[in-house]
Amino acid sequence: MIWTQIALAETTKEAAPAFSTWDLVAQTGPVVLLVLLLLLSFSVLSWAIIWTKWKTLGRLSVLSEEFLEIFWSGRSMDYIYGESKKLTAAPTAKIFQSGYKELQRLIERQKQKGDTNKGVADISEIIPPESSIHNLERAISTASRNEIIKLENSMTFLATTASSAPFIGLFGTVWGIMSAFQNIGNQGGASLAVVAPSISEALIATAVGLFAAIPASMGYNYFNNKIRNQKVQME
Repeated sequence: MIWTQIALAETTKEAAPAFSTWDLVAQTGPVVLLVLLLLLSFSVLSWAIIWTKWKTLGRLSVLSEEFLEIFWSGRSMDYIYGESKKLTAAPTAKIFQSGYKELQRLIERQKQKGDTNKGVADISEIIPPESSIHNLERAISTASRNEIIKLENSMTFLATTASSAPFIGLFGTVWGIMSAFQNIGNQGGASLAVVAPSISEALIATAVGLFAAIPASMGYNYFNNKIRNQKVQME
């Protein structure tokens, strides 16, 4: 009796060979393989965006802080403009430069009309006419929107990956389970050797979908908070 059980166990081992993860991926069907490749592409692009955003937003945050210290130092507008050229990558510095250049343009227009501001030492001492304030506000607002668009670049892809990758993985899972049932029908039985490969590839699709979605979701939330802080500084 004991020898019979041992013989059956040995037979079972031979009938159900072990599969590694890479073996399962190599043996996946074309549909599940396409799903895995798509999710892998999403994951690679997401990590590239996360790395680039992390470096870029970190550097811009430092530069913006430096510019704001200069801006609130009480120095003249001309001095601040000169210093802003050294921090031209900072969004706050670019917005200030846009406003400064628009103010200069308005002053030049006043001079052409003969309404000169003689005796002023700094541009901050010049008060533009009320009719020109709207143009100045519009220039600053346009510059602010442009900087926000640059900051939010690629954020849509992270949000799309975070929301769609689990469902793409779920599609691969459903397809794998359908393949498992098809194998059961073809073999006429539901042994582990028949259903294990299809079920395993289905679960791999789910795992890869989560692997792509979780970092993208965390990166999106983290960078969204960083961009929100930049918007506050711009205001």
